[in-house]
Amino acid sequence: MIAAIAGDWLQGPYVYYLYSQYGFGKGEIGQLFIAGFGSSMIFGTIVGSLADKQGRKRACITYCISYILSCVTKHSSDYKVLMLGRVLGGISTSLLCSAFESWLVAEHNKRGFDQKWLSITFSKAIFVGNGLVAIVSGLFGNLLVHTLEFGPVAPFDAAGCFLAIGMGIIMYSWTENYGDPSENKSLFAQFKGAAVVITSDEKIALLGAIQSLFEGSMYIVVFLWTPALSPNDEEIPHGFIFATFMLASMLGSSIASRLMARSSFKVESYMEIVFVISAASLLLPIVTNYVVVPSSFKGGSLPLSGCIQLIGFCTFEACVGVFWPSVMKMRSQYIPEEARSTIMNFFRIPLNIFVCIVLYNVDAVPITIMLGMCSIFLAIAAVLQRRLMMIGESHRSMFLYPPSQDSVIQVSKQSYNSCNLKDPILYMDNGNSLFNITSEGEYFFTSGKPGHCEKKQKLYILVGNGTATAFSPSYGPSASDSAAPSYQTAFGTIPAPPSSSSSLSFSLSMAVCIGFLVLCNIW
Repeated sequence: MIAAIAGDWLQGPYVYYLYSQYGFGKGEIGQLFIAGFGSSMIFGTIVGSLADKQGRKRACITYCISYILSCVTKHSSDYKVLMLGRVLGGISTSLLCSAFESWLVAEHNKRGFDQKWLSITFSKAIFVGNGLVAIVSGLFGNLLVHTLEFGPVAPFDAAGCFLAIGMGIIMYSWTENYGDPSENKSLFAQFKGAAVVITSDEKIALLGAIQSLFEGSMYIVVFLWTPALSPNDEEIPHGFIFATFMLASMLGSSIASRLMARSSFKVESYMEIVFVISAASLLLPIVTNYVVVPSSFKGGSLPLSGCIQLIGFCTFEACVGVFWPSVMKMRSQYIPEEARSTIMNFFRIPLNIFVCIVLYNVDAVPITIMLGMCSIFLAIAAVLQRRLMMIGESHRSMFLYPPSQDSVIQVSKQSYNSCNLKDPILYMDNGNSLFNITSEGEYFFTSGKPGHCEKKQKLYILVGNGTATAFSPSYGPSASDSAAPSYQTAFGTIPAPPSSSSSLSFSLSMAVCIGFLVLCNIW
């Protein structure tokens, strides 16, 4: 997976730069970016549903193939060929942002690991993938383009090599998993089911809106940082600046890891503060543009105004580092497994629309206005996050059981009393199933294995007046409130998660050393 991520990060600092070297203006480059986000919006939901239906491993392999083809198109200066490359890149981005995470969560649940381990896994993945790998990729790209003078296409060739390596690793070492193997739904049925889940659960809808607002702002910043730091196309060290951004992101992911490791801190609570800080950080480049007198420079270093703007962008990237593992944790809590990839790509539709609208008007709107708009959207995300925190206290039940030996189904009251397992309301079989209770009423669950219900392996939950009471006639697949420090299990204990403090301390030390070297090269 690291090789696949490196294939993405190697391209990041040089996409805008490559297009400008081919002679295209900001408006034409904006249209190329629109093609990428538009294809992600149009095809992303389809490929996400196919990932749930045809397999997440196949989707990850498809990501590698489509991104390799996108890298190949960068050798052409023809606008149409580059447009095709952006379309392929948009499809690849959708798969990167959904298929890999969906595969990981399903594999984690299938093996019966503790749900708390996901927080550690996500934070480490972001720290390494969006931190160390991104920094090394930025420095390696700078080496290829500026030191060895291989040209602006060289990072894309290197990315293709890493993607090929990653594809080979996935093909020969990963196992396949699916969204819901018990049902053979059409794509339309998957879309409809995902839409029903989003509209019927306010927490999922809020999470989707928050993700769209934050990621939309993030992608706008990805496009704007180059013209913001180099307004007159001055030569700047793209690779080193990108590495600095990723260093800040890596530090942010370390902070997120520490926060999620403490039971006293809930993800829903501290993310509100993160969104406020991110909104304020994008105001710094705006204020700098009006307060500090811009100075011309020949290239190779940044003026005072550029350095101040860089601080604002780095602060925002630190918030991005906190955001990714935290939103992954929330998605694992709220989004049902059977339609995870589909729902995650549904979330990308509004953010892609937002980004396309902004980039379409990139020539008509000043950079400061666009950054101010992003800051407003991040402030709105903070308000929505507070709402999510308030309703996040609603009751959730976690069912733990060996997936190879049992399952859990939600049934009607009549089926519960008669132990009728036919036509269940909901079927769960991944061994680590989270059920969100969003309204008052009665909820009936039983073991999905024939004969177990008759042995009283079933559960009745009554929700009313803000409280929930569970009644279990006998010993069976157990449920417990997901806010509890640990979950009960009827089939033995789950080993304690490994400590991450020593590895994080080492990583933070490494980050400081890398940061010092990077900053020395910029200033």
